[in-house]
Order: sequence, then structure tokens, then C-alpha cells
Amino acid sequence: MTKPQDKLRGWAAARRAILSGLRFTSLRLRLVVVFGLVALTAAVSASGIAYWLNREAVLTRTQDAVLRDFQQEMQNRAGALPAHPTQDELQHTAGQMAASSQRFSVLLVAEDGSGRTVVGNSGALDTFSLTDVPKSLRTAVGKEQSITSSNKYPYHLYWQRIIDGDKPYLVAGTKVIGGGPAGYMLKSLEPEEKDLNSLAWSLGIATGLALIGSALLAQAAATTVLKPVHRLGIAARRLGEGKLDTRLRVSGTDELADLARTFNHTAEALETRVADMSARDEASRRFVADMSHELRTPLTAITAVTEILEEELDAETGSIDPMIEPAVKLVVSETRRLNSLVENLMEVTRFDAGTARLVLDHVDIADQITACIDARAWLDAVDLDAERGIMSRLDPRRLDVILANLIGNALKHGGSPVRVSVRVSDNDGAGSDLLIEVQDHGPGIPEDVLPHVFDRFYKASASRPRSEGSGLGLSIALENAHIHGGEITAANSPKGGAVFTLRLPRDPSTLTEPSPDPNDANGNGEGA
Repeated sequence: MTKPQDKLRGWAAARRAILSGLRFTSLRLRLVVVFGLVALTAAVSASGIAYWLNREAVLTRTQDAVLRDFQQEMQNRAGALPAHPTQDELQHTAGQMAASSQRFSVLLVAEDGSGRTVVGNSGALDTFSLTDVPKSLRTAVGKEQSITSSNKYPYHLYWQRIIDGDKPYLVAGTKVIGGGPAGYMLKSLEPEEKDLNSLAWSLGIATGLALIGSALLAQAAATTVLKPVHRLGIAARRLGEGKLDTRLRVSGTDELADLARTFNHTAEALETRVADMSARDEASRRFVADMSHELRTPLTAITAVTEILEEELDAETGSIDPMIEPAVKLVVSETRRLNSLVENLMEVTRFDAGTARLVLDHVDIADQITACIDARAWLDAVDLDAERGIMSRLDPRRLDVILANLIGNALKHGGSPVRVSVRVSDNDGAGSDLLIEVQDHGPGIPEDVLPHVFDRFYKASASRPRSEGSGLGLSIALENAHIHGGEITAANSPKGGAVFTLRLPRDPSTLTEPSPDPNDANGNGEGA
């Protein structure tokens, strides 16, 4: 059964996919939407104004014609009736009035000689009656107005538009001056309504066509605008990938053309600057490599001499003058330090030149760590927590360099005992990783120093720029971890002391395969 959490995760994934699709074409979508809204607003406004104007014109024209004809009929025919007509006279006159050119229904109301209200409509089949006339209209028609300078007649013509069912009508009424009958007229406006509906449909279709046309125009405009932007994005990505010879084809004199020219000038300046920096960096690396190689020859001779001097210091005969014995010891230690520095510099130049390669072998991690500790006489200062039988395919020499630097650094700055523990962790179903932790019991690493512990030649204390180390040990250890596809992190333990964690894949064989692109920096092993 599906859990609610699974449903929520499914909805979240779908929402992210939809938003990603919208973002992918967001600019195009916005252009189309803006064009569409502008066109829709303009079309709806124009259509609404046109419909309103035509509606008023059609209804006013029909209404004026009908009211004028009705008023004329009331004056000519209803005005000729006696003051107290009979029902037959009303019926006959109403029929004559309804036969006018406007074809409306007529209802005449009067009092006969006996004071009884009589009603006559325009035909036997006509259903127009007083109940169809709004009460307010009947009241207005029967009310006698006072004669003033601005009002010359006691009775006026009144009209009103009504809806009976779904059909519109025009109803009007007036009374003959001098005590004649009251007359009412009913005119259907259904033909005008049909004409107005046809006009509304036409305007709606025109609005839809305008909207479609605007969408097509927006699509064309978006394509025209976004194509150069798309090319610029591709060129920027290629530039970010290191292809500094990327250039855009410039055409036109608009803002996008200026942007392309600016991009080309920037790319050209960047290519020149990077080429200059690469040349200087290459010259610097070559200088360091050549210097290191040149130093090895005199260092070999100096090392041989210092070994002889050291043997003389250890000899029981005491052939060296006690006055110069401290100087001899200083020369021996500094020669060793210089020899270590040159070796480290040569190792660094191999990484920088991309010539460092892995020589993999199946090793037992516990045996490898024990051999590293034993070779440096650290057995009494290091506690090893590692099960035998944990096999990994690694470069034994480079692993020894990593361990020697991490353990040596812990003994130098944290003091003994140093604890080295080994465990294996799963890597999210993509194999397993080897984790080696080196923990000391010293004061730990200051927070401002932590981000720089792997920097080359970095000294934690500016007041002691000279020390036994070269400042390259941890940097070389990190490069050797990287060439394995691993990583080294430094942190402080909550219980005190610094903790260096080495994470290595148990089988980095794929990293020894040659890179398909010889210019790819990740193919040289350093950035693997």
C-alpha cells in the first residue's frame, strides 16, 4: 500500500519537474504571455467598445422609429376617437394602429359612457394586455403633469425595455390630450437581439484570431530575440569549460550585436590573460623542477659528506673538535631538511605537470599501516585499531606517503599516543570506501587555521616561519588522496585533539585508464 510520504514525494518530484520545464522556457513563455495579454486586452477593449456602440445605435434607431410611429398613430387615430368610445371602436382603432410599418402590438384603454373601463387590443390573436405593462409605466402614463413654461403638455410618452422570458421587448405608453384613451405599445426586439448576437460572435471570433496571431508573432519575436541569447549561453558554457577560443558571429547593429561584440572582446582578453598566466605558471613549474633536479647532484655529495660527519659524531674516538660539534650537527640536520624539501618539491612538480600515475596493487590495509609505523619507529607512539583482511587495490607507495605525513604531523603537533582506526563504509550502493582516521590528543587545530592546513608552505604561526617541516607534507598527502579518487578532511574532536579522515575508494582502477581528451586536466591523475 502506498504511504502518504511516498505520495508527497511523488507530488514534490512532479512539481519540481514542471517548474524545471517552465524555467527552461521561462523567457519565451513570458514573451508569449505578454504578447497574448496585450493582444487580448486590445482586442477585448476594441470589441467591447464596438459592440457597445453598435448595440446603442441599433437599439436607439429601432426605438426612435417605433416610438415616433406610435406617437404619430396615437395623434392621428386615437385622437380621432370620441371622449367615451365603445370597445368596438377601441378594437378597430387599435387594429389600424398596429398595421403601421413598425408592426407593433397596441392596447387602448378608455371609459365608455357609463364610466366602465373598456379595453381594445390590436387583434383577436393578440395576447398583449395591461398585465404586460409595468405598473410604474402605467402610473407615469396616467399622471397629469402641470402646465408650466417648460412643460406645455399634461401627458407625455414614456417607454421602457423589459425581458419577458428570454425575449427582449420595448413597451411604451401615452395618453391623448383632452380626455382621450390611453394607449400602450409592445414591440419585440428579438430581431435586433439576433443581430447583436451575430455581431458579438463575429467580434469574439476576431478576438480569438487576434490572440492566435499575437501568439504566433510572439513566438517569432521570441525566436528572433532568444536565438542570439541561446547562442550566447552555449558560448558562455564553452568558455566556462575552458574552450577560450570560443567566439560569437556578430551580425547587425542592435543591442544583441553589441552584447556579442562585448562577449568576443571579453573572451579574447581572457584567452590572452590565461595564456600569459599559463606560460608564467609553466615557466615557474619548469624552474622549480629544473632547480630541484639541479640541486640533487650537489645534495648527493653534501649528503655523503654529512653522513661521514655523522658517523664521526657517533664514533667513540671523538675525532671531531667539541667546539665545532654543534655546527656539524646543525649541518647534518639542515642537510636532511634540504634533502626532504627537494624531494617534496619534485613530488609537487610531478602533480602539477600531470605526470603522477598510480601503480595499483592489492594490499592488506592493516599490514600496510603497520609497515609504515614500523619503518619510522613509531610502534610505541601509535595505537592501531584495524582488522586484518581488509583488502584494497591501492598504490602502496603513495598510501605510505599519506600515512607518514598524517601520523607524523599528529605526533609532531599533538603528541602521543596517536590513534589510527580503519573501517569500511558503503557508498550509497556504488561500492564501498575505505576510511582511515588519525586522531591525536593535543590541543587541536585553531578554527582560523583549519581551512588552510592543506595549503602549500602554510605556517600556522607567522612568528615561526622556520620549522623542521617543509610545509608541503599535508599538501602532498592530499594530492596523493586525490589521485586515488579520495579525500582528506581535517577537524577537531569533541573530546579534544585533531582528527584527519582519509577516505579512499577500495578499487580506483578506472582512474588509471587514459583520458580520452589529452588536454583534459582531470585526466592527469591530479584532479581525479
